[in-house]
Amino acid sequence: MAYTPAAIPPGYRRESMSEERVAQQSRLTGMDELVSLCARRGFIFQSSEIYGGINGFWDYGPLGTELKNNLKALWWQRVVRERPDVEGIDTAIIAHPRTWEASGHVEHFTDPMVDCRSCKRRFRADQLDVPCPEAPKKRQASDCDLTEARNFNLMLQTQVGASEEAASIAYLRAETCQPIFTGFKRVREAARQKIPFGIAQIGKAFRNEINPRNFTFRSREFEQAELEFFCHPSEREQWFAHWRDQRLDFHRELGFGDDHLRTRPHAEDELAHYARAALDIEYLFPFGWQEIEGIHDRGDWDLSRHGEYSGKDLGITDPDTKEHYVPMVIETSVGVDRTCLALLANAYVEETFEGGETRVVMRFHPSLAPLKAAVLPLSKKLAEPAQRLASDLRKELNVFYDDAGNIGRRYRRQDEAGTPFCVTLDFETESDGKVTVRERDAMTQERISVDAVAAYLLARVGDRV
Repeated sequence: MAYTPAAIPPGYRRESMSEERVAQQSRLTGMDELVSLCARRGFIFQSSEIYGGINGFWDYGPLGTELKNNLKALWWQRVVRERPDVEGIDTAIIAHPRTWEASGHVEHFTDPMVDCRSCKRRFRADQLDVPCPEAPKKRQASDCDLTEARNFNLMLQTQVGASEEAASIAYLRAETCQPIFTGFKRVREAARQKIPFGIAQIGKAFRNEINPRNFTFRSREFEQAELEFFCHPSEREQWFAHWRDQRLDFHRELGFGDDHLRTRPHAEDELAHYARAALDIEYLFPFGWQEIEGIHDRGDWDLSRHGEYSGKDLGITDPDTKEHYVPMVIETSVGVDRTCLALLANAYVEETFEGGETRVVMRFHPSLAPLKAAVLPLSKKLAEPAQRLASDLRKELNVFYDDAGNIGRRYRRQDEAGTPFCVTLDFETESDGKVTVRERDAMTQERISVDAVAAYLLARVGDRV
């Protein structure tokens, strides 16, 4: 027997929900609300949480893992699969120690560090505008009893093999690009590529940050998506401009508006020792403008240094002109965790409806959303056909099934997860073969055939255009 309107549970309407008008919308203004939601909904939480956590390390839960994987998949699609001039690789986290001597990390990869004689905490000497957590009245670290600044190397050391001798010391990689340079000759020859071409990879990197902060923005373990594009010296400026434009378009594709996205060229006095030019793509977080990707003209620094330290010639000879040269490198380097954090901050919206009801909704683009749809039977009596539908949809999409509690509350849970569509089976489904599909942002509802659900969703949660 079909439900009459009076019997439909609160929050479930088959008609458009336009009468539930939004009276006010607000975006994220601080990090506390986002950190709380991330832990509660299983996006991100502190590593080793039951032991009090470990500073600078974070775990991604079910929703966070899906979001991160979707971001990486889109990057890989745009940078590697859609281009005939880019090859993808996956290299080891630990490289020969000479790699990091050649790259300059052992010598140059340092931050200025100071200690507070009172609270025994450490701070970066160039970032003393943070509160000292141990000091009375939360005074600034710059007001503490500080030691003289000294250089602190950010490389994380480990040991390889059973010996404890110095020869067994190795480093966890501080960036994913160096193995690309050491593997340049092998990859170029195996892939039969000619200059210009690029090598890309996504992977973990590690830095012993003095002061990890701003949730996952600055951590000691993080992921990078990096491209090293090798070109003739005469074409370096052309390719720098090309990749600058390509990468800015990518971040717009993620849904970042121009009011929250900008580029910032590096001044001469802040360029890295290897860089001729550099530019940051920055996102406006609640804690200010911060870099989420860097584009760098690295010149021939890396290939020349690795050639010198290894004794191998990493230059190439042009088959037509017979010119022998070391290729220049244009690098694009995305902070995957930082960009995930930007996606979370960008998606977070609080809405207040006429009448005072509120909801938090994560407005991810459907192609990036962790869950694409949720299947919600109006009653547990409808569990069997609902589970059957969810099982069929999982062959194509990441789908969640939920039959616990009031349908309105289930909608709100999916809003917080950022699920773009909810598919509700009711007691008319058996007789008319239709379900109600509710869209996350506008909360409009549409009645469609059960057989058409998969095609309907796939048409709306596919790749961005």
